[in-house]
Amino acid sequence: MTCIALLAAFGAAVSGCLEPSTAAPATEGPPSFYRKLDSARDRIDPIAARDLISIYRRNQGLPTVAVDPELQKEAEAQAGAMAKANVASTSLRGGLRERLAKAGYRSSAAVENVSAGYLTLAEAFSGWRQSPPHNSNMLKPGVRRIGIATAYVPGSKYRVFWALVLTD
Repeated sequence: MTCIALLAAFGAAVSGCLEPSTAAPATEGPPSFYRKLDSARDRIDPIAARDLISIYRRNQGLPTVAVDPELQKEAEAQAGAMAKANVASTSLRGGLRERLAKAGYRSSAAVENVSAGYLTLAEAFSGWRQSPPHNSNMLKPGVRRIGIATAYVPGSKYRVFWALVLTD
């Protein structure tokens, strides 16, 4: 529980250092990165994800990231495809560069993290940080934009599918 309180306090302390949030006012309850996304009505807060990833990157001497609406659409499509197939995979709809090119998006640096089974942003972020390939993607030099999405499948053993796209 101490780690949870520390992360919440840290997030609150540094939130003023990032660009202003465009998210809806916070509701009562835990910070959005601890909110469970285990129902069809729940949606990830991309601003909270941006803030969490930006703080992590800045602590490693890297630039912060911004949410990109086109990358949001790509992440949503990937999370939805994984949910439909009930598998976490980067290749369900073709490789990332191929998918971005089809969407008319040009990038010289593009990476993605996909996963399944995490119920909160804090869990997904922690899992990605502890996985060397996923961590490397979050800390890729030169990336400045992200899209992040989840898709919920009630009958799946994973329940929540995650897609994070990072580009320059």
